[in-house]
Amino acid sequence: MTDATSRDGARSGSTAQPVGGAKGPDELRQQIEQTRGQLGDTVEELAGKADVKGRAKARAADLKDKAGAMSVQLRSSAAHAGHAVQDKAGRTGHAAQDRTDRARHTPPGRARGAVRAGLGHPRAVLVAGAAAGVVVAASLARRRHHGPC
Repeated sequence: MTDATSRDGARSGSTAQPVGGAKGPDELRQQIEQTRGQLGDTVEELAGKADVKGRAKARAADLKDKAGAMSVQLRSSAAHAGHAVQDKAGRTGHAAQDRTDRARHTPPGRARGAVRAGLGHPRAVLVAGAAAGVVVAASLARRRHHGPC
């Protein structure tokens, strides 16, 4: 017995069949075919690992695909954000326009109080309006008669 084999004829540290285990030529051929298949798979695996250029191309293709997908996702997100900003700007513009319209139709400070008081006393407003009309009419008549001052 050598150091590489044990009592039963199997090599230590390997998955190979026992060295003297074939009981006939057919079984030996079967073991040889099985070993060739395993060896072919191992060689193919090693060749794949050794093909640095091929692996680099495959990795580059994967990264390119991921970058394309990310680009589409970012464009979609940017478009969505743009629409959200446009919507908010439109709402803000409408709100500002509404406030402007309300301000145009609302009399300022003191006049607001006078309007409220006038609504409570319509006769006084009519008398004041008539008096103002008389003053304006007299002023216009004087200008026509005497000319511009």
